[in-house]
Amino acid sequence: MKNSFSESYKAAGVDVTAGYEGVRLMKKDVERTNIPGVLTGIGGFGGLFQLDIADMKEPVLVSGTDGVGTKLKLAMLMDKHDTIGIDAVAMCVNDIICCGAKPLYFLDYIAIGKNVPEKVAAIVKGVADGCVQSGCALIGGETAEHPGMMPEDEYDIAGYSTGVVDKSKIIDNSTVKEGDIIIGLASTGVHSNGFSLVRKVFNINSKEVLDEVLPTGKTLGETLLTPTKIYVKPILELISKKNVKAISHITGGGFNENVPRSLPDGFTAKITKHSYEVPYIFKHLQEVGNISEHDMYNTFNMGIGMTVVVDKDDADEAVQILRNAGVESYCIGEIIKGDEGIIIE
Repeated sequence: MKNSFSESYKAAGVDVTAGYEGVRLMKKDVERTNIPGVLTGIGGFGGLFQLDIADMKEPVLVSGTDGVGTKLKLAMLMDKHDTIGIDAVAMCVNDIICCGAKPLYFLDYIAIGKNVPEKVAAIVKGVADGCVQSGCALIGGETAEHPGMMPEDEYDIAGYSTGVVDKSKIIDNSTVKEGDIIIGLASTGVHSNGFSLVRKVFNINSKEVLDEVLPTGKTLGETLLTPTKIYVKPILELISKKNVKAISHITGGGFNENVPRSLPDGFTAKITKHSYEVPYIFKHLQEVGNISEHDMYNTFNMGIGMTVVVDKDDADEAVQILRNAGVESYCIGEIIKGDEGIIIE
């Protein structure tokens, strides 16, 4: 920006020129996310998106917002910032796909102690990667330098996404019935929830702790920082071919809180816990932290990042569709009558 520099503001801890440099560095990544409907690039006062509703009778907009939480501490300790943006996107788009909405666009908000352009660009690269994985556009965002509010090397990131679904195709659990099958879509690990407990269990306060090599061959840091799986494209593929009755995104609150959220009153999810292999990291967490099985399922995804409910006759084919779309999936339970919400046995 010509003539846009304030010596006084810089002395107070805010370098506006660093912000401009960050925008310059991230432009190529942002452009990777462009899809039909994007009308403006970054840098304006608002992101413009033209909605195509030609094939819809009653389009309904669906929005979601979320952050990454204390998983950010690991990114800071490892000085690795190019994947955490995927988590920010995932936490939003995985929520809005639960009602069948296709994500259209995403906006991010980064609050940072000191604006280091290369660091901000790395964070936004992750956001762009997440947008590409989910097929939505990154149409805007904000980076706010907060000297005195947080240490110079710390930051927080949150995001917001909007999608669209035809009203008649909203997935609302109204057709769920006894005998329907629950399919679990594999997670990539802990995803972005429960990290306050994770950090306490492993006493994560230095990079050295995260350098421990696990029996899997990966370090603890690599394992925990693995980005959240984005399920949008596999779910859209499944919806296009089968009648999906309910979807749950397994986030904070684990199985116990999230699976019942997608069920109508009078029905319970009966989960068979040995129907799939729980990843090593969860077993390690439980052992090291001496955590009860109830608390594990009430906090973590336990290797299942999303569940869908389909008719029993569709279950095997639905699993194959999801696998062909790139996500390992299993029949992990069934719908029964009752008011327990969820039974895991």
